[in-house]
Amino acid sequence: MRGRLLALLFLALALLRTLWRRARGERQPGLERFRENYADDGLAPLSAADRAQMADFGRCIACGRCDRGDGPRIATSRGQFQGTMNLVLAATRSLPDYGAAARSFEFLTDAELERKEGLCPTAVPLRRLAAFVRANAPAARVSLPRAQGTKSIPSSFPPADRTSDSARQQR
Repeated sequence: MRGRLLALLFLALALLRTLWRRARGERQPGLERFRENYADDGLAPLSAADRAQMADFGRCIACGRCDRGDGPRIATSRGQFQGTMNLVLAATRSLPDYGAAARSFEFLTDAELERKEGLCPTAVPLRRLAAFVRANAPAARVSLPRAQGTKSIPSSFPPADRTSDSARQQR
C-alpha cells in the first residue's frame, strides 16, 4: 500500500511540475526533445512518409533467395558485405546501423538490386531501401555513444567479475 501511495505522490508532483512549466511558457517542442533524448543512440526523427516506406521494407522473411550470386562479393568485401539478406535485415530493423548498411549497399548496383527484387517472394523494394538507407545514413550513429552524458541502460545481469582467468585458476 505504501508503494502505491508513493507512486501516486510522484505522479501528482510530475503533473504539477508539467502544468507549472507550461503555464510559464517553458514548453519544449516534441521534435527538439526527441533529438535531445535520442541523438546519442543514432535515432533520427522520421516523417510520416518515411515511416510508411519502412513498412514495405520490413516484409523480409529471411528466406535467403536474394543472396544468390553474392559469394564472390562477400569474399572480396573483407567483412564489409555479408550478403544481401543480412543487409536487408540490418537495414530494416535498426536505424543506427544505417551508416554501416550504406557502406554495404555500395557493393550492389541498382541493376543487381532490381534482379534481386525479382527473386524476393515478399517483394521487398530493395532499390528504394538502398536509396532510403543512403539518405538517412548521415544521421546514424557510426561509433559508440559518448562516454559522458549518455544514459546508462539498466541491466538484469550482475556486474562482470574483473578477476582474470589466471587469478581464478591460482585459487
